[in-house]
Amino acid sequence: MHRLFPALLALFALWSGTAIGKTRHSVPNSPAKSGKRRPAKRPAKRGERRSTQQAPTPERYREIQQALAAKGYLAGEANGKWGPDSVEALKRFQHEQSLGETGKLDSVSLIALGLGPKRTARANPQLSQ
Repeated sequence: MHRLFPALLALFALWSGTAIGKTRHSVPNSPAKSGKRRPAKRPAKRGERRSTQQAPTPERYREIQQALAAKGYLAGEANGKWGPDSVEALKRFQHEQSLGETGKLDSVSLIALGLGPKRTARANPQLSQ
């Protein structure tokens, strides 16, 4: 009898499709099963802060273009307008640096160019005393 019980229990587990001690859970209204789309994210409430990335200024674009030109990736003048030539130069730079050739300005690429992300420093009134 002691040997028969574990065997019967294993057969029952195989027959029911579940492992011993585990149960299957179904989610009746799951979007994956029903084909329904998930609701859109709620809009930000007043007072909530969302991180936003600002577009670089023409001066910042010029800095980046100058850095790409100094490293030999951009031919021509740094004019502060980010166009297809600048994107291709950045892609070549990213490829050479093994950064992933996106052509998009990100902090990793800027740091590799020696520029780093630009942040405005806030004056701390406690430090000026």
